[in-house]
Amino acid sequence: MKLKGKKIIVTGGSSGIGRATAELLIKAGASVLITGRNAAKLKKVAKEIGAAHVKADISDYKKIKSSFKKMIKELGGLDALVNNAGVGDFALLGDIKIEQFENIFATNVFGLTMFTQEAVAVFKEQKKGHIINIASTASLKGFAHGSVYAASKFALRGLTQCWQSELRKYNIRVILVNPSEVTTAFNNKERVEKPEEASKLRPLEIAHTIKATLEMDDRGFIPEVTVWATNPV
Repeated sequence: MKLKGKKIIVTGGSSGIGRATAELLIKAGASVLITGRNAAKLKKVAKEIGAAHVKADISDYKKIKSSFKKMIKELGGLDALVNNAGVGDFALLGDIKIEQFENIFATNVFGLTMFTQEAVAVFKEQKKGHIINIASTASLKGFAHGSVYAASKFALRGLTQCWQSELRKYNIRVILVNPSEVTTAFNNKERVEKPEEASKLRPLEIAHTIKATLEMDDRGFIPEVTVWATNPV
């Protein structure tokens, strides 16, 4: 897909991977709308990078349809959706509360799915579209303290494969991106970005990956790509 003039939604676009992706796509000529829960931060970032914005929380299921309608009205259409919004919880087995599963799955799985359905209705009608799901290397292999988070990302990987099977006949590409550890504000209660480290990925590496998968000619697509730090310490 040629990015110039394309209309793209990036959820969780006010920081980290979402912001870096939105900024890179805008530089390539796309019209990008970012979403986020913090209205003030969202507005500030949108102004800085030249994006449109709509405050939205995809775990608030009742507002998904109305939020999506606002986004489409703002953008004037839709060519691609980047499902970047995600949350984490890392309780050890023995300490897990059911609320932790409910909270994480509400955003990472349930809300993401219901929001994507809105986009898919648009894509099916126009017989083309692109969906990028941001998972994690936690979707490939479990780890200590990872029961809740990894379960949500394993679920997202399964959803992606189901959607690939369902949507190829409509010329809709569904792509999974699995970053390893990235220096972002993820899992930071104060939502402060972590400083860059030479041995860890930056949001920019993942943004470049997303951009590259979108830019492949529409006759083909990359079902899944995993990005590791070259020499983590």
